[in-house]
Amino acid sequence: MKKLPSGMQAHLDTGATTLCWCWRLTRLDGVSYGFTDHDNNLSFDNTLFEAASGFSASELSAGVGLSTDNLEAEGALMSDKLNEDELAQGRFDDAQVEIFRVNWSDPAQRLLMSSGSLGEVKRGENSFSAEVRGLAHYLQQPKGRLIQFGCDAALGDGRCTIDIGAGSSFRVAATVAEVQSRHAFTVSGLDGYISGWFARGNIIWQTGANAPGRMEIKQHRIFENGDVFVELWQDMAFSISTGESFFAVAGCDKQFATCRDKFANQANFRGFPHVPGNDFMVSYPGRDDASNDGSSFSQ
Repeated sequence: MKKLPSGMQAHLDTGATTLCWCWRLTRLDGVSYGFTDHDNNLSFDNTLFEAASGFSASELSAGVGLSTDNLEAEGALMSDKLNEDELAQGRFDDAQVEIFRVNWSDPAQRLLMSSGSLGEVKRGENSFSAEVRGLAHYLQQPKGRLIQFGCDAALGDGRCTIDIGAGSSFRVAATVAEVQSRHAFTVSGLDGYISGWFARGNIIWQTGANAPGRMEIKQHRIFENGDVFVELWQDMAFSISTGESFFAVAGCDKQFATCRDKFANQANFRGFPHVPGNDFMVSYPGRDDASNDGSSFSQ
């Protein structure tokens, strides 16, 4: 049960209320935006909630237990707020959302109705819509470690310990030589590396419209004529131009042999390469083909 702030219950009891909705979005980089469906701007908690922003929300649905609460938020793509460039770059992915019921005549009388995070975001020609997921959404995500062959650490994190920062031999500066599409191009600067060295690694853009974004590398190949080709898993948000610079980070396929031979980091391998596989688990005694008398069996 929510506890109403001082004076708000009395305001509700009058029957003639001055209530509005306010939404606050806080990105993972700490940048916050405020919106309200009131006619004028409101301010509280060091946040300016702007009116006439074209931001609205559907009815909030909530359930008991651990079911995920959902609502749909819609808004216009405005150059100074929720603009298309920032949405395309993923800067609002998993942003925190707080929804307030506010007495606009006295903003001190307000109540936090719901909080959660942005889920799927869809962009149209002049607007966007975003799914707002309740906090129970995080309880439905897999947690903990899995017993599996492959390593479950991310290359360069605290459990992996490999240095992929500036100056590392696994982080190489390169430039775009020729563009084929937003996800495929040839590069210069990676000539000294064998094909596949950067596959499953990352590109970190340093210049161009996509900077400072990043994307995972799907393919890294060397053609017969010596050209080095890179293909990304997804299109970049903006067009790629010849001469743009980036860092290419070496890829890891999470296998023990790669950890040992490519990174010399087998002591920190976070998988279980000796766990019996499915074939062993479902195996059963069978007749030994070398014996015809049935006295010898093998598994």
